[in-house]
Amino acid sequence: MSGMDDMQVFLTYGDIALASSLIVIVLIVSWKLRLQLTKTLLIAAIRTVVQLSFIGLILAWIFAREQWYEVLLILTIMTLIAGSAAKNRVKRTYKGLLTDTLLAVSASAVLVTAIAIVMILKVQPWYTPQFIIPILGLILGNSLTAISLTSNQLIETFHEQQGRIEMMLSLAARPFEAVHEPIRTAIVNGMTPTLNSMLVVGIVSLPGMMTGQILAGADPTQAVRYQIITMFLICVSSTLGCTISALLIYRRFFNKKKQLILPQ
Repeated sequence: MSGMDDMQVFLTYGDIALASSLIVIVLIVSWKLRLQLTKTLLIAAIRTVVQLSFIGLILAWIFAREQWYEVLLILTIMTLIAGSAAKNRVKRTYKGLLTDTLLAVSASAVLVTAIAIVMILKVQPWYTPQFIIPILGLILGNSLTAISLTSNQLIETFHEQQGRIEMMLSLAARPFEAVHEPIRTAIVNGMTPTLNSMLVVGIVSLPGMMTGQILAGADPTQAVRYQIITMFLICVSSTLGCTISALLIYRRFFNKKKQLILPQ
């Protein structure tokens, strides 16, 4: 017998151990070139195995039960961790940054995920874990990167261009007019990784979701359709997240008198 439908590879712990041993190559390169990444690489490799193994057990349990409140709890935890991760990637922080990143991440990712589940995929019931959990996870992972890039650049720019912004305000410019260019640049910077991925997808790279489906034996045409949908979802979510984040930061840096302030 032959054909794609008959070809399915089941991975064992031995296969995982063999793949893990390839990290030795990376460690040797780090040691030879004195990259000082040995400790970080080891920690990252160990965390990858532990975290994915742990989440695999949890998802297997949740998939078997399909209880809406358990799925909702997982989604909430994922969103909170994503917001915290986005905040931790910002170098120059301020009081309230965590709240802002959480709002940006949750508002964009949850809205886009809801549209995907209810209107595009038409999943019944909406809390079917095999759909909503991976889709939200995929969107969160990309959104938090975009949001952190936007936040990081915008905050740095407000500090670096304080004099220019205050000069424009003194010349009767409205607050948003004075910072429109930094906001635009920061949002574009946050969107760049997503746009770059969209420009080369299918030509230079095969995304992880599509590759995973094909390796699992799915029809390539269906895998492509799912990938197209997820790429658009990621693009919309990242755009919304970057925009919301920029506007929340803008609000923090101006008081009611329309004066520029640098929050501590």
